[in-house]
Amino acid sequence: MRYLETRKARIEIIPMIDIMLFLLVFFAMLTLRMIPSSGHVTRLPTSSTAVTIPPPKLLVEIAPDGALLVENHTLTAVQLTALLRQRDSAKTSVTIAGNQTASLQQVMEVIDAIRNGGATEIGLATRNATGK
Repeated sequence: MRYLETRKARIEIIPMIDIMLFLLVFFAMLTLRMIPSSGHVTRLPTSSTAVTIPPPKLLVEIAPDGALLVENHTLTAVQLTALLRQRDSAKTSVTIAGNQTASLQQVMEVIDAIRNGGATEIGLATRNATGK
């Protein structure tokens, strides 16, 4: 009467370990996402009073040649304003990552374009002066 015997249930642990390691790697990759998020190398200026802010909804990078890089696209200030007007810009936080060689005039032009687009939450990305 082998057919009527009840078999003990077994919990296979090897597939569960594989899934847990996959989740660990996945979450580690997500937490390592830092500025610059678009993959461009930006040499940020330093500040001794830099603080950590939440990740921006929109990152605007100022390239050394003055071009604006937004979501892997090169835009002008007018195009940036139009992009923000298409979004719900009142709730969009924008972070400006300016290169060390970016002039104050270039930064102010970007800030003006962002404000003309309707966004009010503007942050400036920097590196901590202590190297942290």
